[in-house]
Amino acid sequence: MKSKAPVIKNQEFEAEVVDLTYQGLGVVKFEDFPIFVVNAIPGEVVKVGITKVQKNFAFGRVIKRLKDSPNRNHDVDQDAIITGIAPLANLKYDAQLEYKQNQIAELFKKQHVEAEIAPTIGMDNPVGYRNKAQIPVREVKGELTTGFYRRNSHNLVPIEDYYIQDPEIDKAIIVVRDILRKYHVPAYDEFKHQGVIRTVMVRRGYYSHEMMVVLVTRTKKLQLVDEIVREITDALPEVKSIIQNINPAKTNVIMGTENNVLWGNKTIKDTLFGKQFEIGPLSFYQVNPQTTEQLYKLAAQKAELKADDLVIDAYSGIGTISLTIAEQVREVLGVEIIEGAVEDAKRNAKLNGIKNVRFTLGKAEEQMVAWQEAEVQPDVIFVDPPRKGLTPELIDAATAMAPAKLVYISCNPATLVRDAAQIIENGYHIKGEVQPVDQFPQTTHIESVTVFEKNA
Repeated sequence: MKSKAPVIKNQEFEAEVVDLTYQGLGVVKFEDFPIFVVNAIPGEVVKVGITKVQKNFAFGRVIKRLKDSPNRNHDVDQDAIITGIAPLANLKYDAQLEYKQNQIAELFKKQHVEAEIAPTIGMDNPVGYRNKAQIPVREVKGELTTGFYRRNSHNLVPIEDYYIQDPEIDKAIIVVRDILRKYHVPAYDEFKHQGVIRTVMVRRGYYSHEMMVVLVTRTKKLQLVDEIVREITDALPEVKSIIQNINPAKTNVIMGTENNVLWGNKTIKDTLFGKQFEIGPLSFYQVNPQTTEQLYKLAAQKAELKADDLVIDAYSGIGTISLTIAEQVREVLGVEIIEGAVEDAKRNAKLNGIKNVRFTLGKAEEQMVAWQEAEVQPDVIFVDPPRKGLTPELIDAATAMAPAKLVYISCNPATLVRDAAQIIENGYHIKGEVQPVDQFPQTTHIESVTVFEKNA
């Protein structure tokens, strides 16, 4: 029988930080029992206070740092770390890049899959890059407040500088907050399920500088809406679209399905690879366009596309990959499960005069099987799945179509490594190095590109 944990709540002890978890928490050990500690990095010696004990691990906080790591970044606002906006911001940037490379390498090793992991491609300026913000609105000390939740809690920390967001978006959020305060719009109360404003979302085109403000409300009625709209447009000349998104459900899902255009256009435009994209309030559009261009360029280069290739783009979204590679190949077939994204993709194809791309609405795994049964013979398949990775059915159908290459763009190394084992078993090998790209600096998210080539 397993003995109980060797630590108790509020216990204090000194220890060395030996590792970092995939959530960016420092790991210390007490009699080989792991304790996860916020804002502690490997190589540091800390005095730890135990805050919560589970059966196989515990959580702790740093009471005092007795020895700093040379990799510690002291020049960061602690709010960014305690809220989880930027959980790696306490690490110097080159150490963050190394951490991400090591995370992928360790996972491949554990799965006993041979792979060379290249150094992570980083950003020249790894702050202020996010082109989209979804900021919760709550009442704090009797006042409507915008900020971010403290890690693992529902306590809102008031914040004005979000560190990783476009500074123009940060300014816009303060402007909107102050206007909502002026007109006494009630902030949402999630416990009583009362109040009006739940979230303020702002998107800003990196190249176009067009801005969209979305007010997510619990109720259809928004008081003094004309005055609010007038003040927002007066204060923020970049705004091209103001939308009310209605989310009446008692849920932690941020957006509802109903959108009302309060002013301006229903979309904003931005550019990627010189192509124009229309972005709506619910569109999936990469939040870091600077590295997205690097990521997709790399994926296309590694695919070694040829003019007569037939390409499948699974999880095609609003068509970003499909439309950026279309001119290099004969035809692209895209599949995407979100109806709005498929409509966006078709509109974006039209907007750019691209005629050799066909988008299908459906589940990628089901459509892949359908294409396989219809004896479609793609030369290259791109997959860019959500965090849960690929299904075994999709991998079987994709590899049964025998493309020369399968290019896997991953946002979760754990599912990439799991899927890699099955793809290799189905007659493929990893070509060249797995290439991590730092799409989300200061956070624990890791993007990468892996090319699987059919065995001769």
